[in-house]
Amino acid sequence: MTASVTSASVVLPIDGQLDRYQLSEPGDWRRPRAPITSRIAYAAAHVVPNVLGDNTPGAPADVDWDATLSYRHELWSYGLGVADAMDTAQRGMGLDWNATRELITRSGREAAVVGGRLACGAGTDQLAAQDVPAGARGLAVITDAYREQIDVVTAAGANVILMASRALARVASSPEDYLSVYGTLLSEADRPVILHWLGEMFDPDLRGYWGSADLYSATATFEALVRQYADKIDGVKVSLLDAAHEVALRRALPEGVRLYTGDDFNYPELIIGDGQYHSDALLGVFAAIYPAASTALQHLDAGDSALARRILESTGALGRHLFAAPTYYYKTGIAFLSWLNGHQRGFSLIGGLASGRSVAHLSEAFVLADRAGLLADPELAADRMRTFLALNGVG
Repeated sequence: MTASVTSASVVLPIDGQLDRYQLSEPGDWRRPRAPITSRIAYAAAHVVPNVLGDNTPGAPADVDWDATLSYRHELWSYGLGVADAMDTAQRGMGLDWNATRELITRSGREAAVVGGRLACGAGTDQLAAQDVPAGARGLAVITDAYREQIDVVTAAGANVILMASRALARVASSPEDYLSVYGTLLSEADRPVILHWLGEMFDPDLRGYWGSADLYSATATFEALVRQYADKIDGVKVSLLDAAHEVALRRALPEGVRLYTGDDFNYPELIIGDGQYHSDALLGVFAAIYPAASTALQHLDAGDSALARRILESTGALGRHLFAAPTYYYKTGIAFLSWLNGHQRGFSLIGGLASGRSVAHLSEAFVLADRAGLLADPELAADRMRTFLALNGVG
């Protein structure tokens, strides 16, 4: 997607030297006039910190609730659902359980006001490592922790996303331990939930999830769980950055169980599909590209899959860059773009995570976002980029 240039420009560090970069006009994005129907699409939203809060590593999260909730309203206004309290919101990377519980409750109230689609993560991160004994007692503690968080999500009126558990990854000694914990929770569910399989590239502590570091063995356990409890599962969110694996898995799912892609590299082809199967979406990258993502899905609703694919593919380079290894620092780039677009007062993240990416990385993100038409106000973005570079000694 191409656009005409603007008068806004920034001297950027590109390929190791400083060059003047001219910004382009933003894309011709539009909010939908009717609900999007061709796909169910959630954007996994980040949280905005209070700029005067502590928010250093290890400190309790101090959240700017007005800015955080305003960002969710922005996503809803483009017809997307919000997936809240997920890894994009820094679960396990700064967002403690007290702040998570408040986030879920507040987002639930706001979703009810506007009729926005909302799903929230339920996990076990209120448990400290020393709180979880080994064996059957540990599995019972983990199950109860899940129940506590499920109750919070349900009380907020949101759909439940059963997140992967670091505690379960530590305690489980076999695939049967996973099947026992998840089977208990699914049998108790009063409405279909979303299962979340988060790969170790997003969280190294989840290596060997489902009882094996071998992908095919883990998939067999996962598929067995889904088949047994298909009536309790709305869909599965798979974040493994492996398109071939996702295509094979979605073909194997029982009828009525959706696959929500969590592949922030290959989402264009997976969402468009192969004519027989397609993936729905629950993506962190959608929090960065939501105007383009919404416009693409509107064209898909209208039957123009070719244009929808071109729009999504035009954001692909940005997505691959934001989620480059180490992938778990992708939140830094998403918050950086949020700041450039005026959705938060400062470029900061809870837990001090604003330092998770280099100046060179964020400069490249700036260029790729501009090329994708995702800098809504080029003058504002250029001014903030100059400020960021000057604070980091570039000028």
